[in-house]
Amino acid sequence: MDFEFSRDEQSFLREVDGFLRANHDPRVMDPGRENLAQLVDTPERRTFMKRLAGQGWLGITWPKELGGQGGRGFYEYLLNEKLSSVGAPQLGKGTGVVGKTLIKVASGKLAGVLPRILNAEIEFAIGYFEPSAGSMRPPCVSAERAGEGWVLNGQKVFTTSAHFADWYWVGARTDPDAPKHHGISLFLVSMDHPGLTIHPMHTIGGERTNAVFFDDVFVHDDYRVGELNKGFQYIAEALDLERFGMFTFSPIRARVELLCDFVKSGQRDGKSLKDDAIIRQRVAQLATECEVARLLGVRFVDAALDANRTPTIQASEYKLYATEFSRRLADATMEIVGVGSQLLAGAPDAPLSGRAPGSYTLTVLETIGGGTSEVQKNIIATRKHGLPKNF
Repeated sequence: MDFEFSRDEQSFLREVDGFLRANHDPRVMDPGRENLAQLVDTPERRTFMKRLAGQGWLGITWPKELGGQGGRGFYEYLLNEKLSSVGAPQLGKGTGVVGKTLIKVASGKLAGVLPRILNAEIEFAIGYFEPSAGSMRPPCVSAERAGEGWVLNGQKVFTTSAHFADWYWVGARTDPDAPKHHGISLFLVSMDHPGLTIHPMHTIGGERTNAVFFDDVFVHDDYRVGELNKGFQYIAEALDLERFGMFTFSPIRARVELLCDFVKSGQRDGKSLKDDAIIRQRVAQLATECEVARLLGVRFVDAALDANRTPTIQASEYKLYATEFSRRLADATMEIVGVGSQLLAGAPDAPLSGRAPGSYTLTVLETIGGGTSEVQKNIIATRKHGLPKNF
């Protein structure tokens, strides 16, 4: 496998660099932003996404007949990495989770959503997880048949973006008697429905997610996604895409570089950190693992996305390794930097620009969001190595 970028890929990267320079805006760009750190929804952010849409980059991999470019998934990967390297808004749920699913199964009114996604006109929230460990079994969100649609009741948790999204992409149980992974259907629900109530849930990283309550929320059949009771299949495929898109490599690499710079110039008890054999060995190990994470990401795109396959195993391998490495990196940074690592951004003389505390808390969330590390291990064990599910 060739890990070097082609001429066309290098040209695309230069084009993206030029766009980011021309549209630089510190109100929507924060180079210190970690994966899972949420962007505040502002007019400036919406404007930036409109400009990104104007480049045709929201639909790089979408079919040309739907307004996309029909391009390779690797270009989408390159774009997301460039955006995350400057802390800019990324492609997000609309073009990925929602859009790519609708391309496969949508018709009628749902198909009309696709042009609005490409034009950055609407925002989405994703509703999969419930208080009962995300199982989507009663008594959580249920969908009961009512005339030409369905009435939804219950609760979702950990719904990021619900407080500003326009539409809710939500799984609900349409057959309460079906086995665990059956009898679930997907719906697209307007977030201004009077039966929806949103409560904030603040995480240890200072980020906001939400609990969403459904009280007799009616959804017309026109907004049921795909086949009835096949929702879990769509959700599983979308999660494979989400696991990769949520955890870009650029913020991780930036943190490794910051730590290396600190060790080069830092001192403890009058001695240079770079001369400490134990610290040198630990930093070398982190730098090596960082490169492994990068190559896993490149392999994922090359082997799965560009082959138009659902990247189940590769997505779990990358997500597991990258997020667990990110957590190990945060732990090591706190230990190597010492007491100063507790200083927040903006504090005088804060090492690493005060990035260490936020990294430490958010990397815990990284190992949970998009499916916990334990879930990823189970997927790899069963789908790659053929181990039984109840081992």
